[in-house]
Amino acid sequence: MLYVVFAALSTVTNLGSQVIVQHLYTGPFALVVAVIVGTGVGVVTKYLLDKRFIFRFEVKSIKHQARTLGLYTLMSGVTTLVFWAFEFGAFYLFGTDLAKYSGAVIGLALGYLIKYQLDKNITFKADTTGVNTL
Repeated sequence: MLYVVFAALSTVTNLGSQVIVQHLYTGPFALVVAVIVGTGVGVVTKYLLDKRFIFRFEVKSIKHQARTLGLYTLMSGVTTLVFWAFEFGAFYLFGTDLAKYSGAVIGLALGYLIKYQLDKNITFKADTTGVNTL
């Protein structure tokens, strides 16, 4: 249940960041810029919450932290493609902000379902020494 709450919180930070960027920047590729910024904010928010409260994962060094964050970012990249496909697809098909954000919520929800399994089995999986297995 906590994972769902954190997914919802990360969704709000992601989409909230998008809205803010779209209000502040209306130049070329404004939608793309907003989505990239929102995605970055959402990934960092989710990483910090997941690492500490979901997987109770402790890093052993700065190198271990960098490796864990790198794996998390890689796994996020995979699920971001799902999220973006729904967000941009809905916007392309219907051309409204409501469609875009509805697609984003659906894409993020599906992405987080996939992401949990990736993080559980790859990113935050530790061997007996507490070091990532990858």
